[in-house]
Amino acid sequence: MIGLQMVQVTRERAEQHYSEDPVWLENLGGKTLRTYMKHQLDPVAEIGTDKPSDIGRIIRGWLIEYMTCGPTVACVLQGPHAVEVVRKLAGDTMPSDATPGSIRGDFATISAVSANRLHIAVRNVVHASSSEDEAEREIATWFRPEELCPHRPVSWAAIYNR
Repeated sequence: MIGLQMVQVTRERAEQHYSEDPVWLENLGGKTLRTYMKHQLDPVAEIGTDKPSDIGRIIRGWLIEYMTCGPTVACVLQGPHAVEVVRKLAGDTMPSDATPGSIRGDFATISAVSANRLHIAVRNVVHASSSEDEAEREIATWFRPEELCPHRPVSWAAIYNR
């Protein structure tokens, strides 16, 4: 762990974290549409549209509302395969699909269908960057360079002969 802080997230920071990138919004809306189709629900009746980009904007708003509702603990982890390892620890984004023993599998309880019906974000307890590029962007959103303490654990010398 090279960075750790507890913050009350401002709307501006949440908006920066959940960007308005058209591709991201389209993907987010597409995932939601697939969930509706899987459960044979009508997205127009549920949230008023069936357009992925519009649904993505709606979900983004719910995510921003959730992120700003209370304190957030932000951390940066480093190491070999950090993104993949953290994503396994966090579990599947959808709590109902998360493996027992993962953070989301043990502590998150709401399904996507239930959250959408309540017009709230899926409260999956933890966020984990999905790629190194996303991690770099998100780290820059949450931490200034001087707030990070990069180091090489002593154990690496023994494990990696470095």
